[in-house]
Amino acid sequence: MIRHIVFWGASGHAKVLREAASALGYQLTALFDNKAVEPPFADVPLFQGKEGFARWLGSKPSGPVFGLAAIGGEWGADRMQLQQFMADHGIEIPTLVHPAAFVSNDATLGRGCQILAGAVITAAARLGQSCIVNTKASVDHECQLSDGVHIAPGATLAGCVHVGACAMIGAGAVVLPRIRIGANAIVGAGAVVTRDVPDNAVVIGNPARFHRWRSA
Repeated sequence: MIRHIVFWGASGHAKVLREAASALGYQLTALFDNKAVEPPFADVPLFQGKEGFARWLGSKPSGPVFGLAAIGGEWGADRMQLQQFMADHGIEIPTLVHPAAFVSNDATLGRGCQILAGAVITAAARLGQSCIVNTKASVDHECQLSDGVHIAPGATLAGCVHVGACAMIGAGAVVLPRIRIGANAIVGAGAVVTRDVPDNAVVIGNPARFHRWRSA
């Protein structure tokens, strides 16, 4: 039986997510994007916005259809809202773990998480809904990720790190043990975080230092 899946978001992350979904036996059936963008796949139809989604609903495949928001980066709140929008219209939101990722038996993953190739999630880690742990990122023991967090490729969270809702940890960043990253914060690529980061702060560098505030 074909397991149909759709993505909201038609940029680079959709390409990575399609590879992971295909490895798990899903078939990408449709794409949606709020902007007028070039289709990333010749064999998958692209619909624009909620009007396009409504048109697609009228002819969607019979049986269960799964859906994920293929939107990474600092847009965790948007990812959560879009996945909830799809769920409200009968689309099932899976938790997707690439076969080449490692997830400890006692780790917890919320609905709609995306764990990509080479990612490692170890003992007693707790992930909320709609989190992304990207390629070769590492989330060590007893870390807690709130809803909508994105851990970018190659980033490392040492043990007992707490990451607030919709925060982003940039590519190759390192967060030392028992650090708290605030909600809606951004840790820049390659940063080394040695102290807590407040809500809505952007930090960069080694050691990481305050750079600017984000709007809440």
